[in-house]
Amino acid sequence: MVPEHTQVTIPRLDHESSDCRAVSQVLARVGDKWSVLIVSLLGDGPRRFNEIKRMVGGISQRMLTLTLRGLERDGLVTRTVFPTIPPRVDYELTDLGRSLWIPVEALGKWAREQQPQIQAAQREFDRRATDL
Repeated sequence: MVPEHTQVTIPRLDHESSDCRAVSQVLARVGDKWSVLIVSLLGDGPRRFNEIKRMVGGISQRMLTLTLRGLERDGLVTRTVFPTIPPRVDYELTDLGRSLWIPVEALGKWAREQQPQIQAAQREFDRRATDL
């Protein structure tokens, strides 16, 4: 037997594993359903905590608090406390958050437009699955 392919080159990757981890962390934040919904809502301007809670159906107070803190920590949202009684707190997108709002809004538009086709595909899949 004669060995073949002894001059194998290993492709060089243009990214480091640390880059992948960093991107994964960002995508985890901006890709979770609550963050996407909140960024989408804040695209229309600042909102108060309870206003966001009412508009985002199904989110608990704790989850909303955690999500807003995470968005604030990542520099996507600012939190402004007004010295009133009771204190008024507004949340607003930063410039970085507004730059995220653009693709989030486009994705939301795509989802709304494609919903009928997705539902039809799901019905067809489920029909085939029950025929097995």
